Amino acid sequence: MGEYILAAAVAMLISFLMTPLAKRFAHMAGAIDVPKDDRRIHKAPIPRLGGLAILVSTVLSILLFVELDKSVYAILVGGIVIAISGIIDDIKPMTPKLKMLFQIVAAGILVYGGVSIQILTNPFQEGGYISLGVLGIPLTLFWVVGITNTVNLIDGLDGLSAGASAISALSFAVISYIVGDSNVAIMSLILAGAAIGFLPYNFNPASIFMGDTGALYLGFMLSAIAIEGAVKGAAAVAMVIPILTLGLPVFDTTFAILRRYKNKRPIMEADRGHLHHRLLDLGFGQRRTVIILYVVSIVFGISAILMSKMDFFQGAVFLAVIMVIVVGSMLKLRELGRKIRNR
Repeated sequence: MGEYILAAAVAMLISFLMTPLAKRFAHMAGAIDVPKDDRRIHKAPIPRLGGLAILVSTVLSILLFVELDKSVYAILVGGIVIAISGIIDDIKPMTPKLKMLFQIVAAGILVYGGVSIQILTNPFQEGGYISLGVLGIPLTLFWVVGITNTVNLIDGLDGLSAGASAISALSFAVISYIVGDSNVAIMSLILAGAAIGFLPYNFNPASIFMGDTGALYLGFMLSAIAIEGAVKGAAAVAMVIPILTLGLPVFDTTFAILRRYKNKRPIMEADRGHLHHRLLDLGFGQRRTVIILYVVSIVFGISAILMSKMDFFQGAVFLAVIMVIVVGSMLKLRELGRKIRNR
C-alpha cells in the first residue's frame, strides 16, 4: 500500500512544481486563451498548456513506479502523441480532421501494443465471453477517440475536467486493486495525482488552463487505463464499468449529441447546452457548479465500483436504475432552465 501512496504523492508533487514552468512556457509560446464568445466563462486572457505539467508528471511517475512492458510503453507513446497534438492546437488551432488523425494514430499505437478490446461478456453464459477478433480493432479506435473527446468537451469550467478525471482515475484504481491488477491501479493513482497536483492553479479562479494538451491527454489515458484494467479485469459487466466510471463526460456528451441532432445542428458544433452551462444558468456560481459535478462524478465512480462485483443481471438492473435517475435528472434540469428563461 505504501508504494501506491508514494506513486500518487510523487505524481502530485511533480505536477504541482511543473505547472508554473508550463505557465511561463505558455506565455512564451503565445498559448493564451482570450475570451471571444459567450461560451467562455472567464473574462481575462489566461495561459493554456497546463497539460504539460500533467504530461511530464505522469510520464516520469510511470517510469519510476510502474512495471514496464509492451502495453505500458504503448500507453506512454500514445499519450505523448495525443499531448503533442494538444500542444500544437493550444498554440495554433488545428483543423478537426488533423486532430482526429492524431487521435487515430495514438489509438493505433495502443492496438499495436496489445491494449485493445478483445472480448465482450456473454450474458447468456455464466463466465462466458465473446471473442471479437479483428472487430476489436475498430471498437478500440472508437472507444479511445470517443473518450478522449468527451473529457475535452467537459473542460468548460475552472477545475472541472481535472477534478472529474482525477475522480474517474481513483475509481479505476479501486476497481483494479479489487481485481488484483496492481500495475493498472498504480497507473490510475499516478494519473489522479497528476491531475490533483494541477488543481491548485486551475480551480476557480484559475491562473492557468490545461488546454487541449491536458484535456485530450487525460481523456486518452483514461480510455487506455479502462481497456487495460476495467474491461479485462472486472466481472460479468466489464464493458459497462468504464462507461459508468466516466459517467459525467460520457452522459454529458451523449446528451449534447442528441440535443444537436434534434435541433438539426452539426454534432461537433459547440454550444451552451452542456450540464455545467445549465447549472450556471440556474444561478449556481462556478465553484458551486464544479463541486456539484464532482459529487456527480463520485456517485458514478462509487456505482462503478459496486457494479464491478455484480453478475450480469444484477448489473443490468442496477444500470437501469441509474439510467432512469440520470435521464430524469436531465429532464428536470431542462425544465427548470426553461422556467428561468421564460421569467
